[in-house]
Parts: sequence; structure tokens; C-alpha cells
Amino acid sequence: MKKIVIAIDGFSSTGKSTVAKLLAKKLNYIYVDTGAMYRAVTYFALENEYIGEGFFKEEELVGRLKEITITFKLNEDLGFAEVYLNGKNIESDIRTLKVSKYVSPVATLSEVRRKLVEQQQLMGKDKGIVMDGRDIGTVVFPEAELKIFMTASAETRAKRRYKELLDRGHELSYDDVLENVTTRDHIDSTREDSPLIKADDAVEIDNSHLTIEEQLETIVDMAEELIAKA
Repeated sequence: MKKIVIAIDGFSSTGKSTVAKLLAKKLNYIYVDTGAMYRAVTYFALENEYIGEGFFKEEELVGRLKEITITFKLNEDLGFAEVYLNGKNIESDIRTLKVSKYVSPVATLSEVRRKLVEQQQLMGKDKGIVMDGRDIGTVVFPEAELKIFMTASAETRAKRRYKELLDRGHELSYDDVLENVTTRDHIDSTREDSPLIKADDAVEIDNSHLTIEEQLETIVDMAEELIAKA
């Protein structure tokens, strides 16, 4: 049976990763969370004080990109792959609001995008992959057989993100999360290099009022139909 590439793009906190993980498991495909890769670079920038409140040392970060190695390793207990930066597990470190605050500015750097896009394309060269992010269907795999664009209202996404962070033990306000979501939307949609846009041939899913199961069922049906034709 031939395999396909499935690209899932969309705004922050639309549940792309959750659905993509389940979809990959259902189809026995490889799952790649490209957002985690940009978060890993952002974590590196924060740890080395290249970015923070009111400053961004872009040239210094770009100059050290060659030192950054990002890998994914399966956590068999959890059933999904975790992200590693230069051999260190940073899965929990990259899921903080602080990283979320700075990931969009880091992701606007062409040098960062070029490095990560090349790595992502290598990961998917043999197909049989589900990849989620902001520019998968438009830049990374413009020829992907199935493209999904996920969206939801900013308020709905902020509520989801707020609950997720609270469940992880972070202390913060809903207003801070909503501000982060809307700010990231603006930066992601207006950056010059690979802005977040819906591919012309992508299927848009507004999941403001859909359960994860309903989203998964819809996408699985589309994927299986395409796989049967491949």
C-alpha cells in the first residue's frame, strides 16, 4: 500500500498536535511536531540570553544555529516522541508560556526556518508521515496529498491553552494567555518568510465546537480515501 504525506497547518492552540498524533497512530505513520522544533530553538535562545523582554540578539543566535541538533525519541511509556536538544530531553521545558511568548519572533528568522525546513523535508522524503505546523502545506510539502488547515476562535484557543498550562502546574492568568495567542496570530500571519496562510487546496476545519474524536474521524476518512487511490 502506497503512503502519503499529510500536512496539518493552523493557528496556535487549535489542537493540531493532538489530532496529528492520534492520526499518525491510527494510520501507523510517523508524526513530526514542527512547532516543537521552533520551540527548541527558542529555548536555546532563552537559555543563552539571545532573546528576552525588549531585546533579540538575532545575529548571535543565527551564528550558533550550526550547534543546534534537534531529534525526536519515542517515549514508550507515554506512547509519543519527545523532543531533544543536543541530546537533552526538553519536552517539558518548551511547553511553557515563556517559550510561547518568544517562539513567533524566533520563527520569523529566515535562517532558522531554512535550517528546520530542510530537516523536515528529509524526515518526510519517504512519505508515510503526518506533520503539523504553520507552513507544512505551503512551504515544506506543497505537494502533500492531504492538507488540513485548522482554526478556532482566539477565545476558544486561549481557554484550551490556559487549561493545558494550569494542568501542568503553571501559574498564570487567562488574559495573559489570550494576549499571547492573539500576538502570535499576528506575528505568524504577517511575517515575510513563510507566513501562516491556508493553502489553496487545503481543507479547512473550524474545531471551535468539535470534539477531538469528531475531528479525527473526519480526517481519517479523507486520508483513507486518498491512500486507497494512491
